[in-house]
Amino acid sequence: MPATLTELNVYPVKSGGGTALRAAELTPAGLRHDREFMLVDAEGRSLTQRDTAALALLRPSYDGEVLTVTAPGAAPLVHKAHEDGEPREVLVQRKEARGVDQGDEAAAWFADLLGRECRLVRFTGRRETSRGGGVARFQDGYPLLLISAESLADLNGRMAAPLPMNRFRPSLVVEGLGAFGEDGVRLLRIGGTVIEAVKPCTRCVITTTDQETGERGKEPLRTLASYRSGEGGLLFGQNCVPRTVGGLAVGDPVEIVEAR
Repeated sequence: MPATLTELNVYPVKSGGGTALRAAELTPAGLRHDREFMLVDAEGRSLTQRDTAALALLRPSYDGEVLTVTAPGAAPLVHKAHEDGEPREVLVQRKEARGVDQGDEAAAWFADLLGRECRLVRFTGRRETSRGGGVARFQDGYPLLLISAESLADLNGRMAAPLPMNRFRPSLVVEGLGAFGEDGVRLLRIGGTVIEAVKPCTRCVITTTDQETGERGKEPLRTLASYRSGEGGLLFGQNCVPRTVGGLAVGDPVEIVEAR
């Protein structure tokens, strides 16, 4: 069966819910507007679902001008993004980055919702990936996360209850590579773009967080530990870097340009 792109997901606010797209623009730093915004604590450290599971309940969308965020029990935040706020030095996974503070109104909305002091910042500047010579915004380390649909099917076949793909928060989902076929490729052509798989993705407690309720469990980490343990931790998916950019659309053909 020819391989195809079956999902495109963008996450405008780091650790918030994803937005499924039918088409998107691939930029050097990933899908346009992915992780363009981030919440930080008083020391400038990124807030993520690792420490604040309620972030899973955020439903952000961003059109390039206005960030809209909905959450249960709260009036929507409608925020006109700007670049002229206070510059802030922030930390993403203990690595330095830069952002622009988005003001008191947005900060108060998130603080009331999450019950803790925080600020909303918008990415600025440049962040380089530790491998592969790529760039990123507020992603943990790499601009793209690729997962094969068959990999999830394999995992679900080993668990008592299946989990949805959103537990793993991929940018790109491909069908037709086979279970963990993403581990065996280096270069993939998707539509008119080319991406390089540069590092297996090590999985954390976020995968145990129900993205609809914010509740935590033990899966899938318990099952992954039984057969997907590797360098650095439990592996599921591939971190990728764009090599050419352009438009992507669900249904685009996927071709292996170079195997690993």
